[in-house]
Amino acid sequence: MELPDVPQALESPVFDNRKSICVIGAGAAGLASLKAAVDSPQFKSGQWNLTCYEAREDIGGIWLPAPPVDEPPLTPLYDSLTTNLPHPVMAYTCFPFPPSTPMYPKAEVVRTYLKAFASHFNLLPFIRFKTLVEDVRRNDDNTRWLVKLSDRIIREFDLVIVSNGHYRVPSYPDTPGLSKWLTARKAVHSAWYRRPIDLGRRILVIGDGPSARDISAEMAAYPGTQTVIRSISKAANADSGTLRVRGRVAEYHDQGKVIFEDGTVEQDIDYCILATGYKISFRFLPEPILQLNSPPPVPPLPWDVYNSGVHVFPLAKHLFPLQSHYPPTSLAFMCLLTHVVPFPLLEAQARVAIYAFAHPESLDGMREAVDIITRYEELQAEFSGDQRTVQRMWHRFRGQEQFAYRDALHTFAKDDGVEWDPHGAVVPSWVKEAYENKDALRRVWIELEKKGEADSWVRGVGEGGSEEWVAVLRRMLQYARDQNVLQFENPMIGETAKL
Repeated sequence: MELPDVPQALESPVFDNRKSICVIGAGAAGLASLKAAVDSPQFKSGQWNLTCYEAREDIGGIWLPAPPVDEPPLTPLYDSLTTNLPHPVMAYTCFPFPPSTPMYPKAEVVRTYLKAFASHFNLLPFIRFKTLVEDVRRNDDNTRWLVKLSDRIIREFDLVIVSNGHYRVPSYPDTPGLSKWLTARKAVHSAWYRRPIDLGRRILVIGDGPSARDISAEMAAYPGTQTVIRSISKAANADSGTLRVRGRVAEYHDQGKVIFEDGTVEQDIDYCILATGYKISFRFLPEPILQLNSPPPVPPLPWDVYNSGVHVFPLAKHLFPLQSHYPPTSLAFMCLLTHVVPFPLLEAQARVAIYAFAHPESLDGMREAVDIITRYEELQAEFSGDQRTVQRMWHRFRGQEQFAYRDALHTFAKDDGVEWDPHGAVVPSWVKEAYENKDALRRVWIELEKKGEADSWVRGVGEGGSEEWVAVLRRMLQYARDQNVLQFENPMIGETAKL
């Protein structure tokens, strides 16, 4: 099998009988994968060799800042970003944030935390920085993976963990007239946004996620901005001072005219920021490893794995590709799930990936196929057979689904020979309660910051153990009850409304 534009240099070091694992990316997912691998009995006994390739100069993934000069930018990280979950909930279960950390830390604090995680567990020796993975495919006898690197070396691996993230390639709506705005530089994706600047008097922001909320609020507060219009699908029109909420955009026209689906018209819009999400992209995985289009309807399951841009299908446990070209447990896709608490879920996924690598017989292909078809049929029924919506919802977890999934992952890998903190193996009730009330907790923290009391609430907390953080969260929830902070979102500001 030939690789395009590759010199005749194949680095295939002798590992005796050891298996080699390649981890692609040293962000939060890659670090979790490395930690799970080095904890495994197979690695400790010398049966496995481990290498992680990171294209950038340091760890952190999207948490590592970079100017928006690349196409697309290396990260969508904007200057003011803070976490939208309290850190006791979002931290790796084996490694809490330092004592006194603000409940909703800034991005730079999260990056420092990830660096401390890598240093504490001695993961850095396994990472090769400034090394881009350009191509991954099977060798001629279909026994190993050939990994082509940016230094033009090809290495062979038995197992591959894909942890390159999915917040890099912008996703654009196909709204009529938008392409003309993009060409005229009257619109840009939020991946290029870093801080509020003078973009005109009337700004349109598209999206209903955290970045759209933050950007709308920042642009509305920027001197010279007269109006910020935030377009949210299925939202009712609402006006509040500088901010307006409108529904989905139907058409973009010349001279800054925008028509919305309900017929509302906004005139003289100077600029549009598209906080419309990202496509799932694995540029290093060619066909037939991964088909770059939508899968056919099921049942039956297809013989190939497909990347539609919004989901990868079919994957056992949202991790392992069920297909006919290579062993499913030789490749794992990390953290495609959305609307989840990422770091502890990554721990669980990494644990399962490593366990399945060591025990491929543990993955029951028939049972996994039934589970996939069952989920498919449930989503089909819920969304009236709308295939694109089913695809968009495939990796999206709702309600308590993510916690049941996390528990099931730990149960699957319970015999991996690794001692886990009970907090990590079973999602505790306080995590579920905090997540269910995340909007109220966020609002409480904002109020405490405005009053200048936030620092005193967390000063010294954590020095006596993680339970101190749980106590603060419970205190914040009680504060929310006392202040009658209810759980619904105010689309004008993206925060919980207070009645």
